[in-house]
Amino acid sequence: MRCSDLVRIFTADGVEVQALQGLTLSVDSGELVAIVGASGSGKSTLLGILSGLDKPTAGSVTVAGRDLLALSSRERVDYRRRTVGFVWQQTSRNLLGYLTARENLALAMSLARTPDRERRSADLLELLEVAHCADRTPSEMSGGEQQRVAIAVGLANEPRVLLADEPTGELDEATSAEVLEAMRGVNRELGVTTLIVTHDPTVSDHVARTVQIRDGRTATEVLRRTGVTAEGDEHMVAEEYAVLDRVGRLQLPQEYLTSLGMRERVRLALESDHVGVWPHVQQTQEEAADDER
Repeated sequence: MRCSDLVRIFTADGVEVQALQGLTLSVDSGELVAIVGASGSGKSTLLGILSGLDKPTAGSVTVAGRDLLALSSRERVDYRRRTVGFVWQQTSRNLLGYLTARENLALAMSLARTPDRERRSADLLELLEVAHCADRTPSEMSGGEQQRVAIAVGLANEPRVLLADEPTGELDEATSAEVLEAMRGVNRELGVTTLIVTHDPTVSDHVARTVQIRDGRTATEVLRRTGVTAEGDEHMVAEEYAVLDRVGRLQLPQEYLTSLGMRERVRLALESDHVGVWPHVQQTQEEAADDER
């Protein structure tokens, strides 16, 4: 996925709202990434564009080699059927209540004319550890089982990309962890690029990369890797990065700004191997005169 300078403006009653304000994002094939942000930050708007359900006002977006802005209406339908899979927060939007898990999968595959449907249905339900739900309707499943079957439906047509919108929003903490681990297992076993959009900070514990969106732009990223102590013990190392756009703009984490009292302007200095950033302190006339002397 490659998004460059995405802008999305909504107009209602003559008032314009900028949901995305030049967002840039790059996700490599096979990655598992969480997009986090507060309500109104633009993360759901981004997901709507990546799923082909919406179009940006400006910018460019490419998914699995397909330029989404250049797709015709028919190509956009084909893109949603074959290139991307989608998991909604509300399981009622993922599963038809009068069909069993097996039948929900079969329906998704019949629309895209996917071959060998019975074998693929059985394999996906087994991978997501809900094979015992094959002949149950959603009302006969727990919330976690419903969401894992929903993930199976999202994967039914072998998509290149799986998009999930708040997949744990209606689940308790323990069940959320089970669903997230199921998604990590799918990513590992099938190699499908997976993007999880959420406001739930605990999602970060299940992914190697977390991207935070603030005010319609990517603000910071946290990358996680396994490190080894001097004693040979493994531990998780998390490193936070600011995201630079193509003209060099970045957003500093809000807690940094608050802690150091940074606002309006900061002082910069180019060092040999880094850039220094300091709060701007207004000098008094006496201090300025002392500096001149």
